[in-house]
Amino acid sequence: MATLDIQLPQMALLYGLCLLPVLLLWLIGLRLSRDIGISILRMTIQLALVGIYLKTLFDLNNPWLNGLWILVMLIVADLSILRRAGLKARYFALATFTAIASSILFSTAYLVILVIQPTHYYDARYIVPLAGMILGNCLQGNVIALERFYSAVRKNENEYATFLMLGATRWEAVRPYFREAIKAAINPTIAGMATMGLVSLPGMMTGQILGGSEPGLAVKYQIAIMICIFTSTTIAGIINLKLSVAIAFNAYDVLRDDVIKKP
Repeated sequence: MATLDIQLPQMALLYGLCLLPVLLLWLIGLRLSRDIGISILRMTIQLALVGIYLKTLFDLNNPWLNGLWILVMLIVADLSILRRAGLKARYFALATFTAIASSILFSTAYLVILVIQPTHYYDARYIVPLAGMILGNCLQGNVIALERFYSAVRKNENEYATFLMLGATRWEAVRPYFREAIKAAINPTIAGMATMGLVSLPGMMTGQILGGSEPGLAVKYQIAIMICIFTSTTIAGIINLKLSVAIAFNAYDVLRDDVIKKP
């Protein structure tokens, strides 16, 4: 069963739906119509261009082009994580890229090569959307981990200094903030897995059902992607924080002010 197409008149109706929340926001005094309009326009243009590119990518199905696209996604995610976490890219770009690349490539390869086992392991129809879904969720988790960790260190500066004066190493002193940051990063994924199917039908499963897949098959793929998201977010968060700690503190175990963006 083919998915029903959405024609241009129906797309216009869909965009018209945005007028309702814009009106409600205006009535409560939030003048966000310009920001919302720009965001919707950017989303439309970016997704249209990506759609054209992905069609070409799927038709060619070249392993080098597929790998190049994943590399681009990793670089964009790297810079986005650091910008949203308030850290300067020139110090942490390599560390964050190493963390997310290693976790995403490991989880995607594990899922595609060992679990799904397509005819060609580099098949764009599998590795590109799966890597994108895993990376998107991993990005959110890394933003939370970095932001929560460095906010906690700065907020509890006296406590951190006390640990050091009592003889703790840098790692022993930051360990409580490290644990809380990782917990905050993976909590949304854990909560999502615990309520999935009861509170919401996840996007990948819904998309596959709309695309004509059997519900049972869609469930298997959703379970697979959620396990990979959880694995990647955990691995990337831990590696990212461990690598960043070696950069963010000076030789005297003091957090460097020059690595944090000024609010």
